[in-house]
Amino acid sequence: MIPALLVLNAGSSSLKFQVFEDRDEGGVGHPRPIFRGLVERLGEAPHLVIRDPAGAVLAEKGPPATGGPFGHEEALLHVAGWLHDHEDGYRLAAVGHRVVHGGLAHAAPVRVDDAVLDALERLVPLAPLHQPHNLEPIRIMRRQWPGLPQVACFDTAFHRDQPEIAQLFAVPRSMTERGVRRYGFHGLSYAYVASVLGDYAPDLAGGRVVVAHLGNGASLCALRAGRSVATTMGFSTLDGLPMGTRCGSLDAGVVFYMLREMGLDADVAERVLYTRSGLLGVSGLSGDMRTLRARAASDRGARTAIDLFVYRIGREIGSLVAALGGVDTLVFTGGIGENDAATRAEILSGAAWAGFALDAAANARGGPRVTRGPGPSAWVIPTNEEAIIARGTQAVLAALRQPAP
Repeated sequence: MIPALLVLNAGSSSLKFQVFEDRDEGGVGHPRPIFRGLVERLGEAPHLVIRDPAGAVLAEKGPPATGGPFGHEEALLHVAGWLHDHEDGYRLAAVGHRVVHGGLAHAAPVRVDDAVLDALERLVPLAPLHQPHNLEPIRIMRRQWPGLPQVACFDTAFHRDQPEIAQLFAVPRSMTERGVRRYGFHGLSYAYVASVLGDYAPDLAGGRVVVAHLGNGASLCALRAGRSVATTMGFSTLDGLPMGTRCGSLDAGVVFYMLREMGLDADVAERVLYTRSGLLGVSGLSGDMRTLRARAASDRGARTAIDLFVYRIGREIGSLVAALGGVDTLVFTGGIGENDAATRAEILSGAAWAGFALDAAANARGGPRVTRGPGPSAWVIPTNEEAIIARGTQAVLAALRQPAP
């Protein structure tokens, strides 16, 4: 039977998954997607959709008729049952997981065992919105299918070989030695974009590139020859750009003010900065850019939130261009980056100082190239984190098959 890889990307109330064919068993190639799906609104009114690689719906299921609990475990069991019924000559060889934080110890995908899982659990305070939900499916799979290899692939790993100076905060060395440093995130997305740049234009892969991963979570990354040089997120996923509900870069003095003068305890302050700030906090309306765009003409808060988002992106582009010593290419990816032509146009207008010249018609079509003229180019490149996870899982399996020296 043909080996298959299941890739899981779990959020607090959702579970994205893809199944890939691993015909390169024994080596590392490009796994071919077979199915993909999404379970949304876990814990409320779950909704499952499974599609083929072309997007055609293969299965769709609403909330269970029993009205009983339906969380990650129930979702995984349901997905596993569907896959078993539609295996069509495939056998499940391994499961790959997106894990946001790998800390200093993990610069590459790793097979999960008890020690790895314990180490990743200790990183929960650095990514409290993500890490617990990333780890839950690993535990569920270990309970249900204990012999099945599981591989963790990390959003932080892509940035681990940045120059040391780019990873440091100006804090006492003792804090740095205890792990207080810039880690960077969205690395799986950046790794995918770096892997396909040459497919869009051969000269892009070796150049100075700024990638804008813009979605509910947002960050920028400077690439030189496909490797991370600097990125806007730092110690936690709270840093950098304003996001859907996260504040982005913030003077640390604001936190002290929240605790001492506003009387908030640490847990409440953390919730405010993670879940009530960003586009939601500024607009007072929504953290969803689609809603803000629809209301921007009549709602001052919505317009201000958009303007702040674009302004901060423009400032951070400048900082990354400085880190690169110039720029050849800007890439938009993520939900906003791939689908919001207005945001792309506003960002490129603000970056005209760097030589970007918007091609309005191409931008309205969604690219892939959205600039004109001889200056630096800008592109829209859809990301595929699951493909990178599949490749990482495949690489770990290949290494496990190698005979010991």
